[in-house]
Amino acid sequence: MSWTKVLPVEALASGQRQVVSVGQQKILLINHNGQLYAVNNACPHLKLSMKNGKITEQGSIICPWHKSAFDLQSGEATDWTPWPPLVGKAMGMVSKQKPLQVFPVRIEDNSIWVEV
Repeated sequence: MSWTKVLPVEALASGQRQVVSVGQQKILLINHNGQLYAVNNACPHLKLSMKNGKITEQGSIICPWHKSAFDLQSGEATDWTPWPPLVGKAMGMVSKQKPLQVFPVRIEDNSIWVEV
């Protein structure tokens, strides 16, 4: 794993998010209440973009496609619903729960760095 400079700090104000590419990886950067998070932009179940997922006050992101919630710090599923709402949570009982991949993030030299 290595650190990669991805953005100037001022490019990601509080409340904003941005998808950046690091090698083959698409990473969603999130500035939530002044805290920076870096997560895989692909949901772990459907592999669709997490960019428009709702961020909760508890620090989770909700997948806009199947409504599972993932902790932004650990990536662990806090509510697992791997199927679209019309199929229902019952199908989630037979599906393997998968965490959202998170990446270490730091600020150095007025830039945001991600370890991939």
